[in-house]
Parts: sequence; structure tokens; C-alpha cells
Amino acid sequence: MDSKYSKYIKLVTFIILVIAILVLNHIYGWSKYLGDIENFEFLQEMIKENIVEASLIYIGLTIIGCVVLAVPGITFAVIAGALFGPWLGSLMCLIATTLGAMAAYIAGRFFLKDSIKPLVMKNAALRKVLFEDAGRSDIVVLMITRLVPLFPYNLQNFAYGITDISFWKYSLYTFIFMAPGVAMFTIGTAGILDGGNRWLYLGLAVLLLALVLFLGNFIRKKYVDTKTAKEYT
Repeated sequence: MDSKYSKYIKLVTFIILVIAILVLNHIYGWSKYLGDIENFEFLQEMIKENIVEASLIYIGLTIIGCVVLAVPGITFAVIAGALFGPWLGSLMCLIATTLGAMAAYIAGRFFLKDSIKPLVMKNAALRKVLFEDAGRSDIVVLMITRLVPLFPYNLQNFAYGITDISFWKYSLYTFIFMAPGVAMFTIGTAGILDGGNRWLYLGLAVLLLALVLFLGNFIRKKYVDTKTAKEYT
């Protein structure tokens, strides 16, 4: 197949798949599955009987939610905290959302890179952020977007697929930089639901929030503001 037309076929296929999934989700309410109280209670019971199977179901549903249902990222952390508690919940959510991010990255690279990257390269601002100064900027952009998510989590995952950042570097830094935010929401949820340890867990969640804000501000001042100032001097 002519590569000139192949990239457009991939783009159109991706758009059709997204529209089809959104329509089917509207009809069947797949995105509401995780929030359904009966399903939640079912998973709670399963955790008591077979925690491994319950964990796999949660991870599978989270990956699907990340890639095809556009469920907000915070949803998975809240559910993990309520189901598994603060510690196992944080680990389960971090593993599941990282796997979901990896799957979305692969989809973005296969379906979108050939057609979207040339358009992005024409925009000086986007080209500078996503493609120039490769190496350091890869890590900086991942730190900023994962610690202080200015853009929707799901769109970030697909967007990284069109960049030149390697799959394994993307996966590793996604796992590392999402950890504080995931733990903050998961432990905070567990604190709200756990009367015995409520203030301990909520206190830890507040400390993690302070850490995320501090790191986000530090990264912005060190890498973004400094770099911008140099460009205009």
C-alpha cells in the first residue's frame, strides 16, 4: 500500500473507531460500569475470596477505561482506594494506569504519528515542546504533564505516541511521575472511608498534595521559566 495513503487510512480508521466506541458507550453505558454500586459490591466480595482475580479484573477494566472509554484518570484512583485500601490500592492503580497509558501510546503511534506529526511540526510552539531538545525535554515534559496534569490524562497518552520519545522511556517515567498523584487520591479516598485511620490517611494525602505542588512549581521554575527567559534575552 502506498505510504502516502496509508497514513490517512490509519487516521480515518482511528476516527471511525473512536466514534463507534463513543456511540456504543452512549448506548450501553460501559463507562458507568466501574461506578455501578452492584459491580463495586461484587468486586468487594471477590477481593475477600480471590484477591488476585479481583485485581486482574480491576486492572483490565482500568486499561479499557484509559484507552477506549476516556474515563477521567482520578476515577481509577478513587475506586482503587475504596476497593483495595491505601497501599495495595495505590500499587494496583499505578500499575493499571501505567499499562493503560502504554496501550494508548501504542495506539497513538500506530494510528496517528504518520498523519498528525507533520501537522504538529508546522506549529513552532508544539514542535519546540514535543520534538526539539530531545532527551532532557522528554523527561521534563513527562514530569510536568504527569505531576501537574494540565491536559486530560487520556489525551496525553495518545499525544505521546506521536512524539519521538521511546516507548520504554515513556513507560518508565510515566510510572515514576504518576506515583505521587495516584497515591494522593488513593490514600485520600481510603481516608474518607476508613474511620479508624481517617486522619492519618488524609494527612498523608495532604502531604502528597504539597509534594506534587512543590515539585510542579520547582520544575516550572527550573526548566520552563528559565528556558523561556533565556530565549528572550
